[in-house]
Amino acid sequence: MGLGTWAWGDKSTWGMNDYDRSYGFETIRDAYRASVAGGVTFLDTAEGYGNGESERIIGRLLAEDAEHRFRIVIATKFFPAPYKVLVESALMTSLRASLERLKLPWVHLYQIHGPISLRSHRAMAAALAAAHRAGLVKAVGVSNYSEKEMRAIHAALAEHGIALATNQVEFSLLRTMPESAGLLAACKELGVVVLAYSPLGMGRLTGKYSAANPPPGKRNFSAFPMEEIDPIVAALRRMGERHGGKSPSQVALNWIICKGAVPIPGAKNQQQAEQNAGALGWRLSADEVRELDALSKPGQRRLIHRLWQHG
Repeated sequence: MGLGTWAWGDKSTWGMNDYDRSYGFETIRDAYRASVAGGVTFLDTAEGYGNGESERIIGRLLAEDAEHRFRIVIATKFFPAPYKVLVESALMTSLRASLERLKLPWVHLYQIHGPISLRSHRAMAAALAAAHRAGLVKAVGVSNYSEKEMRAIHAALAEHGIALATNQVEFSLLRTMPESAGLLAACKELGVVVLAYSPLGMGRLTGKYSAANPPPGKRNFSAFPMEEIDPIVAALRRMGERHGGKSPSQVALNWIICKGAVPIPGAKNQQQAEQNAGALGWRLSADEVRELDALSKPGQRRLIHRLWQHG
């Protein structure tokens, strides 16, 4: 399991220093420490999260954590806006800015945030290869790529002798499209690790929200009416009781692990981090996985999803 850090420093979607005053740097520090204590040492961020504030927070946390900082695996992302035609130059500039915010000489994983560049897969692969040759990244990945797009950049990277390490997609009980469309199987074939973002449907599968108390803010991924999600949460709760009192979120995360993907839920405080870590160390049965499969949703296909989420 990893730790997603989109909410760290983000105001527009998650409301830090705005509509959600319940969290800030101190509670984020608690979440970080609880995650590491629970064995979660992979942190995923991006240059676009809080306009770089997520990376700055991580840099600050690592700087003050001499005991664990060299165990922490850091992944960040390049936003390949269509206007960035000189993609290699743009990527290297963005990467160096990310490293400055993170206060690191290199990152373990550098990902293309989405398949929106006007340049070819070969051009994008060449840019990633340049970063790899420069010693600024140890591995490279993509995010939101379809099977076809993933195979294309996998082949292009192979020309440089570099493996495609990851494909990060929205995958949860509220968006099973990556599995039903064959993407998970293709990743397994190619040796690409699936990173599952929004594995709890932006909080909708935690049991915290309901039809009477929907999630606040602009949480646009898996934005089904809670009336449709409540029965899934009820099933997660019942299943968790059979496993010694596991929470709905822990069952939902374990379902993803059983599918062979790596969930990267967020955490704003110690309690959420400890909840996430409680999904580790046990496993749903095959029958329970099938039971949840039958309740799951394929996902949404609005225009924004079609433009951004190909995988």
